[in-house]
Amino acid sequence: MFGGSGFLGSHVADALVAAGHSVTIFDIRPSDYLRDGQTMVVGDILDATAVQSAVAGHDCVYNFAGIADLDDARTRPTETARLNVIGNINILEAARCADVRRFVYASTIYVYSQKGGFYRCSKQASEAYIEEYQRHHDLDYTILRFGTLYGPRSTDGNSIRRYLEQGVKDRRIECDGTGDEIREYIHVRDAARLAVEILDDEYRNRHIIITGHNPTKLRDMINVICEILGDDVATEFGGEQNPAHYTYTPYSYSPSIGDKLVSTCYVDIGQGLLECLDDMFHRPQLNSPSTETTD
Repeated sequence: MFGGSGFLGSHVADALVAAGHSVTIFDIRPSDYLRDGQTMVVGDILDATAVQSAVAGHDCVYNFAGIADLDDARTRPTETARLNVIGNINILEAARCADVRRFVYASTIYVYSQKGGFYRCSKQASEAYIEEYQRHHDLDYTILRFGTLYGPRSTDGNSIRRYLEQGVKDRRIECDGTGDEIREYIHVRDAARLAVEILDDEYRNRHIIITGHNPTKLRDMINVICEILGDDVATEFGGEQNPAHYTYTPYSYSPSIGDKLVSTCYVDIGQGLLECLDDMFHRPQLNSPSTETTD
């Protein structure tokens, strides 16, 4: 599990252990959530030798590492390409050499879009390399295109975490855009469970969309947060949309079609927000370089 110390990766590592798998976590920093059934390897995905050593002897490889913040990628295009594309190729090559039976990749719904800037470019390129490895080397894959995640262990790079912190500390939530922007929020544990289910043979060499069940306007989400925190929380929308982010839908480009996978049992948004608040008060703020899908 590359990127297994981060927000999403750590939850997927836990879900894998819960499903009976032994997990090796490879990340640039030690995981704060290491548990029985998980082994930690600290390393850099740009170190091809270290990557090959970590992959040897494993049946499946998950790559959840790299730069995932759109604004961070916008200002660091070279580093984004190195980590998200070259780093991914290093892991692909290690998986090929180790005869891995499945390569699971954390992509994004932004691959359907002309939004997302250099982040989207890096994910589209990595998906193309994964598909080419399957054609040339029979390395089977599952590509997971995640939507807007929220939940415990997130950092302030996560929009919901940011809004909750503003509401608690400042009693005022400031958002870009108009409030009419639409997202399909999914709790990180629901996403993690689905990221384990896809190891079944029916998901081999497929592109899977993992987002929430219900499209929600940003304004409505902010209203839910304010109602949870109290009536004295003010809100302000900047009115200008971030050009790197989509407004209503990411679908403006057509790569390989993805099938959306949803769960019949999932975390209610209100309960999920309360859990985020509890996490904020009981866990020190972390700033992880590992993958964290944003909106």
